[in-house]
Amino acid sequence: MPSRYDELWSLSVRRGFFWPAVDLYGGLAGFYDYGHLGAAMKRNWEDLWLETFLGLDENYQLVDPTIALPEAALKASGHVDHFSDLLVRCTKCRETWRADHLLEDVTHEAHEGLTAAEADAKIRELKVRCPKCKGELGPAQPFNMMFPLAVGPLGTDRAYLRPETAQGAYLNFKREFEALRRRLPMGLAVIGRCFRNEISPRQGTYRMREFLQAELQIFFDPATWNDEPQFDPPAERSIQIAFADEKGKGGFASHPARALVERGLPKFYVHHLAVVQDFYLRTMAVPPERFRFAELSEKERAFYNKIHFDIEVKQDSLGGFKEVGGVHYRSDHDLAAHQAGSKERLEVSVDGRKVLPHVLELSFGIDRNLWALLDLGLSSGERTVLRLPPRVAPIPAAVFPLVSKDGLPDRARAVVAALRRRWRVGYDESASIGRRYARMDEVGTPVCITVDHETLNDGAVTLRDRDSTKQRRVPEASLVAALDDLLGGIPFVATE
Repeated sequence: MPSRYDELWSLSVRRGFFWPAVDLYGGLAGFYDYGHLGAAMKRNWEDLWLETFLGLDENYQLVDPTIALPEAALKASGHVDHFSDLLVRCTKCRETWRADHLLEDVTHEAHEGLTAAEADAKIRELKVRCPKCKGELGPAQPFNMMFPLAVGPLGTDRAYLRPETAQGAYLNFKREFEALRRRLPMGLAVIGRCFRNEISPRQGTYRMREFLQAELQIFFDPATWNDEPQFDPPAERSIQIAFADEKGKGGFASHPARALVERGLPKFYVHHLAVVQDFYLRTMAVPPERFRFAELSEKERAFYNKIHFDIEVKQDSLGGFKEVGGVHYRSDHDLAAHQAGSKERLEVSVDGRKVLPHVLELSFGIDRNLWALLDLGLSSGERTVLRLPPRVAPIPAAVFPLVSKDGLPDRARAVVAALRRRWRVGYDESASIGRRYARMDEVGTPVCITVDHETLNDGAVTLRDRDSTKQRRVPEASLVAALDDLLGGIPFVATE
């Protein structure tokens, strides 16, 4: 019987979600291509993300910075000197591995933030050997994960592919502050590709060398922002959290927002935890028992993050809770670093005061989020169904003529033409109606619409719900409104 992971990969490749890149030539480790369904699903997720997070404030905007950054900028940000993981090499077969991953495979616990000496000691203590040949592992050593670029005709201008989207927002802060009429808070969102030369890419789209991020960098005045009334936590609000000393146990607890503030978390930070939690539980329909924030300890988190909680979703294919994003209070570290490196003043004037803004970062791995939704949505048994959130599904609706004769295909195509003004709608007239339903269930299509002989007489079509398989008749004139309701999350009601 195939594993959950293998089952998901089989579906993804067979139906056109994603697969290893350049597989015609044997593939390229850590790189993946999105097929037609994956690309549509990705775009839908991005649109929902933008709708949610740009909607938080009228001064939050989408920007699109370059993916190539000069060495000077990444030197100032710390990536040139510190963007490293610990590499170990087998003394026998010479295969390379990431030290913390080898330890995690043995202990099933995270081992981020170890020094080389600590990793070596732990590997010896646990008697970890090379997974490939069981040979002895050599000493751990830092490995910088950025991809270098040779820029210019002689390749003398040193640059790198960006390892994160965040730096583009920081480098554009001053220009956008001026263009957006000098107001704080100001949010700069970036959706795009990043590149990290992972030592041992694994678990499919969970750890890649080329990957997609969606990030919102919120620049604010630390002297005033936390006092804004919209951040006062309501009594009924609760946040699902595993604190640093609890997360290894695999669970979490629901904490009242006010209790988190009393514990020392800033009101603005707790408020944004709630916003992110709503995005997953409501918009993405993640079951509450499969969502949590996991706190990173001072040793685990980056030194510049004053507060760091990972966003985690429990995925059977990956063995438990896995990170899909994070909420990071980065203080003024980034702007201060680029101010020092560029020798340009990045302080701004706010109410007559000079302010170097602090940053709250909301960061999401798009590939990881899409995999998580596939994992949560796929069920198999008597029938295979991919229960994706309606607005994320790559094909929101499909139209079928009951049979491919008697004028039904023409009528069905007219329905498709009307609906395609608003949605990406599928059409299929091959095989039995049951087989066509099954194909749409497997790719997550929430609603199927059947045109039958009665349609020619009464102008009504049959709507069939993916999850319950229940059906109801709807007049063609009411079809757009009915789909609006169903794709917006209103429950399906069958015909009595």
